[in-house]
Amino acid sequence: MTTLIATSVVRGSRQGDSHGGAYLIDLEGQRVRQTLDWNTTEIDWQGRGADRGLRGIAFDDERVFIAASDELFVYTPEFELIASYRSPYLRHCHEISRYKRRLYLTSTGFDSILGFDLDHDQFSMGLHISIGEHGFQTAPYDPKGKRGPAAGNELHLNSVCCNSRGMFISGLRTEGLLVYSGRRIEMVATLPLGTHNARPYRDGMLFNDSESDVLRFVARDKQRIFKIPRYVEEQLTHTDLDDSRIARQAFGRGLCTINDHVIAAGSSPSTITLHDLDSMKTTMSINLTMDIRNAIHGLEVWPYPG
Repeated sequence: MTTLIATSVVRGSRQGDSHGGAYLIDLEGQRVRQTLDWNTTEIDWQGRGADRGLRGIAFDDERVFIAASDELFVYTPEFELIASYRSPYLRHCHEISRYKRRLYLTSTGFDSILGFDLDHDQFSMGLHISIGEHGFQTAPYDPKGKRGPAAGNELHLNSVCCNSRGMFISGLRTEGLLVYSGRRIEMVATLPLGTHNARPYRDGMLFNDSESDVLRFVARDKQRIFKIPRYVEEQLTHTDLDDSRIARQAFGRGLCTINDHVIAAGSSPSTITLHDLDSMKTTMSINLTMDIRNAIHGLEVWPYPG
């Protein structure tokens, strides 16, 4: 039995209301259980776009890491809070990813990737990314110090993942998938503007083409495209708010691979959809809510029993 964990954000919420949460989704039984409701009054109200819910998800043994906009939370698999951590350079975090003994976080509000040491439980690395005269460039800094970069959001970095080839990074305005080797950064593939969750996959790359309302797998000799689910407008709720404050329908964000050919993708209003890359079929779609403000953000395979 495969279970997924998803986080969501609720745009346009007021202080004290729910801003999203975390959910366990039993794919076999098509059952959903909400495990966290993010309704704290201590949320940073300077957050971008009134978008303050829970974001990226990662695991380390019996610890579940879930990022909020400016704070990293640690839970047990039963969702009991263990600890939380902050850095002055963590702002508008989107995705997080674990590789070996470090957790990597996108700090969108500082055009940075932050590293969190899993053995010493502290932020240990900062990497500022910018575009210079000769292309992309990086500048390391201490995420606990005072000499880091100024706040900025030129690239809107929203995705990071690592493997033996390096650290793969992308954002709404990078126009490509970047790879950082530890010494240099370069673009390895072009991407359309407005993408989320870009990553290497099989012999190509996988990403949410959020501007086009599709999920794409692109390789040198092929391309696979899956449309993001849409609903009849009359089925949607909370559509009476100002459009600038709510997530639109069919906004694709949140992505994980279940195996070498089945992909799970998130969208708004909060929906999880499974696609089979080999058969080119959409095999399942589970809706969590019809609240148009409520959008999936993080999505991963749940590694624990139950």
